[in-house]
Amino acid sequence: MNVKESLSGNRQVAIVTGASRGIGRAIAIELAGLGFNIVINHYDFTADGKPDETAAQKTSSDIIAKGARYIVLRGDVSSEADRVALVKAVKDEFGRCDMLVNNAGVAPFKRIDLLEATEASFDRVLGINLKGPYFLTQLVAKWMIELQKQFPERNYRIVNIGSMSSYTSSPARGEYCISKAGVSMMTMLYADRLAEFGIGVFEIRPGIIETDMTSVVKEKYDKLIADGITPIKRWGQPEDVAKAVSAIAEGKLDFSTGQVINVDGGFHLRRL
Repeated sequence: MNVKESLSGNRQVAIVTGASRGIGRAIAIELAGLGFNIVINHYDFTADGKPDETAAQKTSSDIIAKGARYIVLRGDVSSEADRVALVKAVKDEFGRCDMLVNNAGVAPFKRIDLLEATEASFDRVLGINLKGPYFLTQLVAKWMIELQKQFPERNYRIVNIGSMSSYTSSPARGEYCISKAGVSMMTMLYADRLAEFGIGVFEIRPGIIETDMTSVVKEKYDKLIADGITPIKRWGQPEDVAKAVSAIAEGKLDFSTGQVINVDGGFHLRRL
């Protein structure tokens, strides 16, 4: 674990999984600008399979520039041991968690027809995209309930980063679609269960966002966007998603627990 501090003080704390790059990085920087100290969780590897801290270090530099403290915690959210270690480290370093953003997610290593899909890919994608956030939320929610009893004046919120793939068929990456459909139901379940404790739970549902994950299909999506698949004819940016998270973090949607916020250029309109 790498630890770096800047400003002291009793600032709010946000855990952001998958925060070293893409959407997670943008969210971490946005929340740092709002006054949160940030827990940067990531699980990056180099091309030859070695642990890679490069992207996490870049995120941490941007967080410092916002005047926030941070810790970098390498860990696989699909691993129970890593989830427990993550929460313990946050307790030891900050003693509080005001916001959890379940952002970490992966696509299949290879897009392959549904009839040829493998159990190994299914288990990997579902483990990281659904099982990980499901049980990390359980762990953090129990801690938030304890904190709420001690500090009822504080606000506690959980955000799950879903996808338009939760309701859009893509037979070449079925495991990804199923994992994100599960995230949508997970959001509803936790919003229902945690409402009595004043813990809001939300889903942000991105559309076509320009990240490392979508870079492999850039030419395809460039054409689809130009042809009008989204009413707003441009790629979404990670910062578009981060702005939606910031609205939740600022308490602007506290009476809307369980709400889905589409950040997709209007794709969800399903127009003819």
